[in-house]
Order: sequence, then structure tokens, then C-alpha cells
Amino acid sequence: MIASLPLSTPPWPFPHATGRGLKIAVIDSGVHVKHPHIHARTQQVNWDGQPDFDGDDQVGHGTAVMAAIQEKAPDAEYFSLRLFGRSLRATSTQLMHAIDWAITNRMDIVNLSLGTPNPDARTGLEILLNRARSAGVVVVSARKTVGDRCYLPGNLEGAIGVEVDWHIERERFRVSSEGESLMLTASGYPRSLPGMSASRNLNGVSFAVANAAGFIARACENLRDRSLQRIGQSMSWEASRLA
Repeated sequence: MIASLPLSTPPWPFPHATGRGLKIAVIDSGVHVKHPHIHARTQQVNWDGQPDFDGDDQVGHGTAVMAAIQEKAPDAEYFSLRLFGRSLRATSTQLMHAIDWAITNRMDIVNLSLGTPNPDARTGLEILLNRARSAGVVVVSARKTVGDRCYLPGNLEGAIGVEVDWHIERERFRVSSEGESLMLTASGYPRSLPGMSASRNLNGVSFAVANAAGFIARACENLRDRSLQRIGQSMSWEASRLA
């Protein structure tokens, strides 16, 4: 199952979908809620109970990630879970706690523009993905990056794994399946900033995940069955309709 969706000219896929009714958790570096690209309803979540909680984004990464999703799903409700600060580093245990919060609080989509190469996290993440599927929570995560380095949970069954293609336009994506796994490929560039070239802006597989999550939100809006199989079918059918 392989498809490509051009979005730069009408009709857009899922023409009337804007993410309405969906709750999307973005696990990243926080968010600048006053940034002009953050225009949807957005909450900063103190998911680990810090008494000195600060959900602001110190590096701009989480803000750019969330902006890329909101561009495509402006009517969803967003929840920012700050996992890391300037170092863009966190432990696998912290990552799993953040995912647990998203499942417990019934998010519809969890965006992980990150991952861990630590194989010791595999079992815990597989348990979380099983819980997510049972709860109807769609987890979207980086699958691999430069050098084919695999990232968890994006390469585990139960998550939608995303890879980057530097030659694909931001308005396009490809969807494919491998066994029981659903995979997307998308551009690694975020929304453009005035006066800054794409090569100088933040970029990477993180933004391929964010772009893919926005497309997935559009697909999910009108789906009662949000299994990976059904999401893959819906996105492929829409691609065929627009071809």
C-alpha cells in the first residue's frame, strides 16, 4: 500500500476536516503559546507534578513542531507536555511517563517528534502501545533518522512510524504498510519563517513526524474506527481519489 498526496492545490484531502473534536498531545520541549503560529486552543500540561512548573519552550523546537501540526489541524485541542529543555535530552523512563499521561487522559493522537535508540525501553514501550491501541489513542513517532538508526517507539508495532524525505514537498506525504505496521514519509521542514531560508530553520525527522501527525489528524476526524489499518485505508483511499 503506497500513496502520495499533493496538498498544494485544491481539492485538499479530507476537504472539510480540520481536526475538530480531536485532542492532540505534543511531547516535546514545551510551547510558546503566544507565538503567531500557535493559533489553536493550546494548554501547557504539568504532567509530572513539578511544583515549579514552567511549560515554556526554551529552544523553539516544541513550538515549531506544534505549529506544523496546527497548520493542518487548526480546530483540534492541543496539550503540550514539556519533556526536555535546552539539551533536547530526557530519559526513557520520563518518555514513558509522558506517554502514560497521554493515554490515561484519553488523547486522540500523541505526537512524539523524538524517540529513543535504547533497546532496554522496548518492553515498557510495547506495553504502553498495547494500552494506547485498547484506548483508541494513536501514537505517531520517529522511526529512524540518519544512518538508519532505529528509534523506539516508532519502529514498534502499534505506533505509526514516520521517516523523513528531504526531496518531498511539505504539502505531500507517502503512506505504506509493512506487516501490521503503518508508516508515513514526510518532509523534514517545519512551517516557514519570514526572512529565513528553509535550510537555516530547524529541520529534521522531528518535523516529518509533526507534518505526518497533522495529516493523520485530518484523516481521523471522521473515523469512528481509528485502528492503524483503518487509518491507513482511509488515507490511501483519499490519495487515490485525488490522484
